[in-house]
Amino acid sequence: MLDDYASPKRGILLIAGAQLIDPNFKRSVVLLCEHNEEGTFGLILNKPLDINISEAIEDIEDWDIALHAGGPVQPNTVHVLHRLGDEIEDAIEVVDGVYWGGNYETIRSMINTRHASPDDFRFFLGYSGWGPGQLQQEIDQDSWYQAKATANVVFNPVYDRMWARALRAKGGDYAIIANTPEDPRMN
Repeated sequence: MLDDYASPKRGILLIAGAQLIDPNFKRSVVLLCEHNEEGTFGLILNKPLDINISEAIEDIEDWDIALHAGGPVQPNTVHVLHRLGDEIEDAIEVVDGVYWGGNYETIRSMINTRHASPDDFRFFLGYSGWGPGQLQQEIDQDSWYQAKATANVVFNPVYDRMWARALRAKGGDYAIIANTPEDPRMN
């Protein structure tokens, strides 16, 4: 299937193909934060966990925001996307209005002093990673479709239909794929 993008790059959404059955990525939507000759780093946007950030990190006080499964790589690491850009030193802009990482002490202080809102952040355990050329090969096999990311998609609090909404937004044949049942026997 012809996709809108020749190759993956920072700021692109990867939308899992309907045939992708790996439990780590089934019906997932991944934001690519980095893509270069060394490989690709992304975070799954639509896999919230049943734990909040205060339960996972001791020095973040009483902050009721869900952690997400960012991917199967290094599941003991925490990663953050936020809207606070220039307010957080060393943050990397992924797409307009969406920043990745930055100075942890600043982030912690902003949270504990309530300088920021829970809606300004998304926290992830682990990440999704691909070696050089691996992701392009998976895209060529239609395991992933690509779409432009926006801050509205990244920070949308409704996760359960994100996969279908992302496909419908692409239109055409992708909108038909969005209606594919999880269990093909139900078709």
